[in-house]
Amino acid sequence: MIRNLNKEDCELILKQNYIGHLGYIYRERPYVIPITYFFKDNRVICYSGEGHKIVAMRKHTPISLEVSDITSVDEWKSIAVHGSYEEFEGSYAKALLHDFSLGIKDIILNKEHRDLNFISEFSAKIAKNDLPIVFVLNIEEITGKMRRK
Repeated sequence: MIRNLNKEDCELILKQNYIGHLGYIYRERPYVIPITYFFKDNRVICYSGEGHKIVAMRKHTPISLEVSDITSVDEWKSIAVHGSYEEFEGSYAKALLHDFSLGIKDIILNKEHRDLNFISEFSAKIAKNDLPIVFVLNIEEITGKMRRK
């Protein structure tokens, strides 16, 4: 049976996961790519190097994120998040990246029961001001569906 998820269920899926599919427009074409994210305070925090997705999102700020929990063809949950791109620099970008790295570490520890070494990479980048581009998806709408036998 397929049913709609309420806002709280959708947010729970966002909180319990860290990989989604980012949707944006580049040169009048839709793109959907995998991205690591962290959900906090009604925003989705992400980072990236300079490239076509950053160029695209700076030009067309409406973006989306899809996140799925799939157990089988008969048991899954999927959400779609729609909102706008906002980029940050300086100390606020550092703070967001710090929240991102600690949040992802907690999710992976809880979900996959393993520790991560990449946190030290983030810490080194933050200390050296060698930051990637830090951005958020400011959530305007979130919807979801689920299926269970």
